[in-house]
Formats: sequence, structure tokens, C-alpha cells
Amino acid sequence: MSKNIKAVMMAGGFGTRIQPLTNSVPKPMLSIMNLPMMEHTLNRLIETGIDDIVILLYFKPEIIKEYFQDGSKWGVKIQYVVPDDDYGTAGAVGFGREFLDTTFMIVSGDLVTDFDFREILDYHEERDSKLTITLTSVENPLQFGVVIANEDGKIEKFLEKPSWGEVFSDTINTGIYVIEPEILDYIPVGESFDFAKDLFPLLMRESVDLLGYNATGYWRDVGNPESYRDLYDDISNRRLKFQISGRKIEYPEGTLYMTGNSKVDANINIVDTVVIGDNVTVGEGSRLHNVVVGDNVTFGKGCRLRNSIFWDDISVGNSVVLDNAVICNDNKIGDSVTAKAGLILAEGCDIGKLATFEQDVTVWPEKEIEPTAIVNNSIVLGTKYRNAIFESGSIVGKSNVEISCGMACKIAEAFGSQLPIGSCVLIGRDYDKSPRMIKRAFVGGLLSAGVDVLDLHAVPPSLLRYNIQSDENIIAGAYFRKSLSDPANIEITLYNEEGLRLDHNSAKRIEKSFFKEDFRRVDYSQIGNIYERDFYSKSEYQNYKDALESSIDGKTIKNSGFRVAVDLMFGITKDFFPQMITNLQIDNIMLNTYKDEKKLANIEHYKMKSKKDISDIVKNLGLNMGILIDPHGQSLTLVTDRGEVLNKVEALIAVLELMNMEAELKERKMHVFLPTWAPDLMDQLFKYLIIERGKYANFKSETLNEFDLIATIDGNYAFTEFALHRDAMYASLKIMELLARHKVKLSNVAKEMSRFFYATYQVPCPQSLKGKIMRKFLEYAKDKRSSSIDGVKIWESKTDWVLMIPDQYNEHLNLYIQALDEELGNQIYNKYSRLIGD
Repeated sequence: MSKNIKAVMMAGGFGTRIQPLTNSVPKPMLSIMNLPMMEHTLNRLIETGIDDIVILLYFKPEIIKEYFQDGSKWGVKIQYVVPDDDYGTAGAVGFGREFLDTTFMIVSGDLVTDFDFREILDYHEERDSKLTITLTSVENPLQFGVVIANEDGKIEKFLEKPSWGEVFSDTINTGIYVIEPEILDYIPVGESFDFAKDLFPLLMRESVDLLGYNATGYWRDVGNPESYRDLYDDISNRRLKFQISGRKIEYPEGTLYMTGNSKVDANINIVDTVVIGDNVTVGEGSRLHNVVVGDNVTFGKGCRLRNSIFWDDISVGNSVVLDNAVICNDNKIGDSVTAKAGLILAEGCDIGKLATFEQDVTVWPEKEIEPTAIVNNSIVLGTKYRNAIFESGSIVGKSNVEISCGMACKIAEAFGSQLPIGSCVLIGRDYDKSPRMIKRAFVGGLLSAGVDVLDLHAVPPSLLRYNIQSDENIIAGAYFRKSLSDPANIEITLYNEEGLRLDHNSAKRIEKSFFKEDFRRVDYSQIGNIYERDFYSKSEYQNYKDALESSIDGKTIKNSGFRVAVDLMFGITKDFFPQMITNLQIDNIMLNTYKDEKKLANIEHYKMKSKKDISDIVKNLGLNMGILIDPHGQSLTLVTDRGEVLNKVEALIAVLELMNMEAELKERKMHVFLPTWAPDLMDQLFKYLIIERGKYANFKSETLNEFDLIATIDGNYAFTEFALHRDAMYASLKIMELLARHKVKLSNVAKEMSRFFYATYQVPCPQSLKGKIMRKFLEYAKDKRSSSIDGVKIWESKTDWVLMIPDQYNEHLNLYIQALDEELGNQIYNKYSRLIGD
């Protein structure tokens, strides 16, 4: 390092995901071995030779300013920048441009690392780089920016906080940058601007090379309470190069580090590493095993403390047993309190004698626990909710456990807080009692935020979504249903004003409000109202029915003598679809038009039976076709006039052929959108279709309206002439209309299809290895045609390809394979499954 370098410490975050530890302190000031987290980073910068520091603040800035002051205590110069609004990561740095007149290094104040900063700076200087991003490999890349750099270190691809379906590497952006001052010219003044979302893509478009330095060593973003505890475990087990300060006192089973004047009884046991601050008293007979204690803490006699962290000003009684606990400031714990399976105790709590914490419990600030209480009802969230609550636009979890009434109310408060006071949300549910219960709790949360609720009760989600998009008075929607794959699960799906699932950014805003508990609770005079509709008197039902019947050419279907069998599979469409198809005067046979919770709980078994039954009915009665509509009314299965049950790919190709006929008749090209995993060998069959493939998520209405059909290979079809969302009721009628208009049989359409091999597989893979395997896939594809738009797709020839997408929720990889024939397909599968195994 040959020139003067400044450092920028980012210390403005809210610490939302690590609540309640950040209830009264900003995250960078969380105690790590009795020093604020960002002080450890400051010391690393000083060791590197940097003595000019700019600290960017936003949340609780006065706490950081008061602690570090002008920096003279550390022999450095510190200047503070406090933006007047949240301008994003790059925008905040741009706000301090007056201090950044030379090369500067950006480091987050809320990370812990033992990277060699000097090596990073030397790399930047040697390569004459304008912007260098420090990279490293991690097991779980979901919360970070995933990066691909070529052999020369030039960054080729960057994706901020992907889902597992988007992960293409385990190499991530650590948030440590070295930047030349001229890069500040690309950052607008007074606008929200992020490094990953805005600056990096802009620089790439402007042909400014971004270089990546692959750092080795320890790196952790302390993002949630579990990560905070894991950091201490890493320090204790020497996974991190960390200098523990204090006087060392050796015990038979461990080492005690004392950093102040404390009283430790001679008759105690110290196991492994124990750190004690100033004015600490430990009673006789106590055993401390991997414990860190701050200042002004008193422990009674006979305590058993293991893998635990104690902040300042804490009183602990006699015979207390704690394991894997974090005890924040100003807490009082009575005698014989037990928490053997984890406890987070936020500040200012009073725990009575003999209280027991039965599981990994979080107690929020200023709570009083009565003596002998058994505490087992903290914030009950499964592991998948620790960092996020949304999964592909929905919230999924065990009903009455992971998604309790309390959680549903909080989600609604967070959702409602993003909406204007007095606005109206349309809600609906399926028939099950769990969605009914959770929906009622959700309604209370919306009302408290000053939002009105129009409750349609039990309706298909497609009917709900149609009315959201068509009614300008409805600003959003919510739907509650039992999961078909796991009857114990409930799914909550939130919609925007266009009836589309919330996009990633909207979901993140709700999550931020949820975890921070930053809710808008209105004055009693502004509490929202509930409006309810009875079935068939619902204007919303009539709106949907009228629009559907006017959009479908029922006369053509009727005049063709069309006869169809439909199995509604005990689902939510039973009160709607039979009347609609009858109103269109279509000859029909309806099956399973009643509710049966036991059969819904084992729907896959009954689906197989339904396929056989409807196949026999269509074949024996000479019907034109059969249709199975899934219980939620969103996907369908097609049965030909010969009783052949089409698989999902065959059905998709048949629908595309019908659309191709329609486009030829109308003498215009029609646009179709398919996901990346859909096969493409049949595309040449459709001369009048323009087929586009891409990532099937975060759509905007203006994008969807460019297409005539949006489909997947899962039996989901959205005909945009009617609505932008999937709707099996409308799709069923539209397919009948197309068959009738073009005077073709579904069996002939299916027969005309070109046969080829297409299959999907699930290959077991631990979450911790997904990113690494994706990176290996990309490296393997260096000399082949490949794509990373959605997962990693590799072409083995002009026609044959394999696509790998990590499953977002389960420990396996999804493999999609297309080939000219089955033999070639099996060869591709065997080849890539071996590569994954290796």
C-alpha cells in the first residue's frame, strides 16, 4: 500500500433481523467479547495503516458518536456523515463525498472478519482498479450478492440476495469494497441508490471493469440472533483469528480472561474459554463453560452457565442453569431459573424464581416473568422464517404453530402499514377451518392499521384476484388456504392492486416492518371497517361470472355439441364452476363437487383415482374431453377424447398448438411466455407463435400484457385476454372454445406433437453445498453454451440441454433434461448426477 487510503464504515442499518438485540443499540454496537462489533473492525483498519475514517450513520447515530467521538482515543481521525433520509448503500456513501478525495475502503460495521485488508488494498492498486469487490465462498449464499468473476478477476455476473432457484455460485459479495473517488460521479445526489442493485449494473453498462478479489479466511455477517451466538462459538473454537484481551488465569479445564477488577470465588470451575469484564462477582460452586460476561454482573452460588453471553448490569441468582443464552443489559434473573435449550432475554426483564424456559425462547424487552412460570410461547417461528417470512410471494408454515393467530395479526399489521389509511383490501379463503381461523386474526391486524376489509369468505383465488385487478377501489388482497402437499401447513398469499403476487421489494418492506415491529396503529376513530358478502349476492361473484361468460364464445362450444366431464376434486370451485358451465349451456358431467377434508388431506392418491375414473367416463360415453381442476382452482389436467391422460408437457404443447391455430385464423402472431425449464424442441411446430422464455417471478402487469398466454409445465395457464393470473376455470372453457372453433379433437392435436424426451428429477443435496455445486456447474460449462438466467442451463448439443435449479425449500436440486430421445436423455442424467455426486 503506497498511498494514503481512507476508510468508510457503514453503520446506519436498523438491525431488523437481529431484533430484539438491537432494541436500544444499533447493530454495529452489539457487544463482541465485551467490545462493540465495529470497534473490532476499526482496530483491523488501524492495523492496516488507515487512520482517516468516515463513519456513515442513520439509526440511533448518537450512540455511536458518543462512544467513538473524534477517534483520538484510537489515534485516528473520525468524521461522521448522517444522511437526512435513507438513500441506500451507495447513496449514503455519496452523501459523504466531500470527505472522499482519495482511494477509500468501505467496510460494514456489522460484520466480523479476519481478512487481510492490506492484501485487498494491494490487489486494488496493482490491478489499477477503479472498484474492487472483496469476494469469498459461503455455504448459504441466499442473504448476499452472488458473484461470478472470470480468471482475470473481472466480474461477469452479479445477483443481489437470490433465492435458491437463482443461485449460480457460492461466491458472494462481502460488502468490502475499494473505490477510486471518480466512481462517486456515477452516484446521484439525494436519490436512493444501492451498490448491488444500481451502481454495479450501471458501471457494467458503462464498460467500467469491476474486479473481484477472492479473500480467504473468516467472514460473517452477524445478521440474526443465531448468527450472533454462532460467532461466539467460532471464537471459542478458534475458527476465527481473534485476539482475546485481558489477564489470563489458567484453570485445570480452561482459561479465564479478566479485563477489569472483579471478584471470582476460588471455588469455581472454568471450562474452555471464559471472559469476564469489570465489577463482576461469581459465587462459589459455579461452573462457567465458554461464557462471556460484561461489566457490573453478579452471579449467585452454584450456577451452571454454558455457551452463554451476558452483557452489562445483570443480576443472576443462585443455582441458575443457562445454556446457549444471550442475556442483554439491565436484567434480573431469580434463583433456580432454568433455560437448558436456549434463551434470548432482551433488556429490562425481571425473571422470577424457579421459572423454566422449555425451548429456544425469545423474551422481548421490559417483560416480567412470574415465579415458577413455565415459558414455552415465545415468538414461534420455524428456521425458514428467521431471515424471511415469504417464500415465492407466499407465507407458508405449520398452522397454529409457525403461523399462529399472533403471527398472522403481526403480518397483517406490517402489510397494512404499507397501505394508505382508509384503503380497502379484498380477502378470501378455502373451506378449511385453519385458514378461517388465521384469516380472522389477519383481519384484526389490518383494521388496527386503519385499512378496510372486504371479506368474500370461501372463494377460488382466481375470483378474488380478478376482482382485485378490476375494482379500482381495491388496493390489495390476501388469500388463505390449506397446503395440498402438507395438510398441517397453511399458505397466506398477498396480492398487489393488480391481483399479482407481491414482488420481492414489496415483500422485503413488509418483512422489515414485521421483524422491527414498526406498525402503524391508528386512532380509534380511524380503525378500519369490515364488509362481508353472502354467496351469490356477492357483486364480486357476479362481476367474475359476467366477465367470464362474456369472454368465452359459449355459443360456438354449444353448437358444436361439445360434451365434457369435469372433476373438481373436492375443491373450492364446486360452488362456482358448475353454474358457469351450465349457464353457457355446455353439456357436462361433474364429479366430486363436494367438500371432503379427509380426501383433500390425501389428494395425490385421489388424483390418481380421478384420472382413471374420468378417462373411463370420457372413453365409454364418447365425450369430447375430460378435465381435472385442482382443489384450489389454479391448475388443470387434460384428458383426450380417447381417454388419454396427457402429462403436463403434452398438455402444454396441445394448448400451444390450439393457440397457433387461433393465431393463424386471426392472421396475427401471438406471444407466449414460458419459464426457462419448459421444453423448446417443439417451438418450430408453431409458425404463428412468438415464444419467449424467462424467469417466472416478479412480473409487472405491463410485462404480462405483452403476452397472449402465460403458462408453465404444471398445468397453469393465464389467458391475458381475461386476466393476468392463472385460472383453471377460465382456461378449461377457453380450451373447449378453441377445440370447438377449429373443429379438432384433443387426441389429434396431441398426436400431431413431435415426440422427444423431457423429464424432471430431484437430486439430493444439502443446503450448505448448493451454492458450491452451482459454481462448479458454471465452471464446467465454460466451454459450452450456457445460461444462468434461472439456475444454470447447459446445452450438450443444439437440441439437448440440462437445467439445474436448487430447490428453494428442500435439500435437493431440481434437474430438467431435454433430449431428442430417451437414450440421450438418460445419458445426460447419468452424467450430471455423477458430477453432482462427485
